[in-house]
Formats: sequence, C-alpha cells, structure tokens
Amino acid sequence: MRLIMRSRIGYTLPAVVLAVLVATPASAANKEHQQMMADIRMLQEQAQLLQNMLGTLNESIRAVNTRLEEQSGAMRKAFADQKLLIDNLTSDLRVVREKVDDNNVRIGSLREELEAVRQTVQQVASRPTATPPQEGAGAGTTEPGAAPPAAPPLAPGTSPTQLWDMAWGDYTLGQYDLAIQGFESYLRYFPKSDRAADAQVKIGQSHYMAGNKAKALEAFDKAIRDYPGNRALAEAYVRKGVVLVDLRQPDRAREAFEYVIRTYPPDSAEAIQAKQQLDRMKRP
Repeated sequence: MRLIMRSRIGYTLPAVVLAVLVATPASAANKEHQQMMADIRMLQEQAQLLQNMLGTLNESIRAVNTRLEEQSGAMRKAFADQKLLIDNLTSDLRVVREKVDDNNVRIGSLREELEAVRQTVQQVASRPTATPPQEGAGAGTTEPGAAPPAAPPLAPGTSPTQLWDMAWGDYTLGQYDLAIQGFESYLRYFPKSDRAADAQVKIGQSHYMAGNKAKALEAFDKAIRDYPGNRALAEAYVRKGVVLVDLRQPDRAREAFEYVIRTYPPDSAEAIQAKQQLDRMKRP
C-alpha cells in the first residue's frame, strides 16, 4: 500500500506543480488583459469627453461668428445710414448756400437801387431853380466867358449795375473813350459802390488800351491810393507794372510785381501774372 501511495504521490505532485505553473501565467495574463481593457475604456471616455468639449467649442465659435456677423451687419447699416444722412446734409447745405448767395446778389442789387434813388433825390434837391431871363437879353445867347453847360445829370432810376454795364459794354467793344466816360460817371454818382475800385482800374486799363500810358499809370496809382486794401488792388499793381515796363522803368515795374507776389496768395491769378511778367523781364 505504501508503495502504491508513494507511487500515486509521485505522479500527483508533478501534476499539481505543473498545474500551478500553468495556472500562474494564465492568471497574470488575465490581469494584464483586464488592465488593458480598463485603460482602453478610460481612453475611450477621455476621447468622448474631448469630443464633447470640441462640439461645445464649435457651437460657441458658431455663436460668436453669428454675433459678429450680426454686429458687422448692424455697423454696416449704421455707416450706410450715416453716409446717407451726411449726403443729405451736404445737399441741403449746398441748397442753403446757393439760396444765401442768391439773397446776397438780390441784397446787393437792392442796395444799388437804393443808392441810385438816393443819388437821384440829392440831385433833384440840389438842382438850382430856373430864373426868369432879364429884359433885353436875347433868347439862346450867353455872355462871353460863361462856363459851358454841365453834363446832363444821370437819368432818374438809373442803377449802378446799369451804369456799369453800359461802361463795360463800351470797353468790350473797344470804345475806350466812351468807356472812360462811363466809368468816371460811375465813380461820380456811386463813389461808395463795391465796384468803385474796379471802375478806377478799368479807367486805367482803358487809357492803356487807347495808347495813353501816362494817364493809365496815373489811374492805377489813383486806384492804389484811394482804395487801400481793396481786392482790385492786385490787378492795379499788375497793370501798373506792365505800364512801367512799357515806359522803360524796370526797377519800378519789378517792385510792383514783387509786391503782388509777396502780398497775395501764390495761386491767385494776379500773383501768377506777376511771376510771369518777372520771368519775362529776366529774358535777354
């Protein structure tokens, strides 16, 4: 029996050891598999969580883009409305400016008409009354040495604009003697008119065009002397310089041109003309 028992134990023990040895790696492998599956599940959960976060972020970005587009559209509309408002205001301002200019022209015309009426009233009031002829005096005879009859007075109701237009018409037609008389009449009847300085300059230019350069120089000097600060003085200085060049007085002519260049804006017509005249004087 003992031999048989020993024999069984001898066979059983290696089998048990073998079974233990075989079971041990299988159990370790099972734990490793379980750990791996747990890690995979954790990675899957993290991936799902990350995907959820990305989805939320995308929705937030879409919402922000939508708000930005709405705000951009609102700003574009506001800018368009402002531009339309500015355009309307600019148009209205232009209309107002045109109306103001038109009113200024009308006011100027009314001022000239009132000045004409005032001059007419003064002429009528200062006109001497006629005296009856003395007995024995022949009709239509004058005493020797008597002064010639005065020039006929300005027709009642004649406005400065009408008188200016007549003188200017003679000037443009080359009737310089008549133009001189017209502008002198303008200055005599309307000495305080806004065009008084222009009329004096035109007198000088009419003398120049008629070939009387000495009288032209006197007229330009009178304009400079009688109307200081007037806008017409720039032309007076330029015309004076031209006359002085013709009269072979280059130093005085250069002074007149340099005064215009120094005093008036460089882009003004008179300053440009003065510079051209100076350049012409420098040529041999």
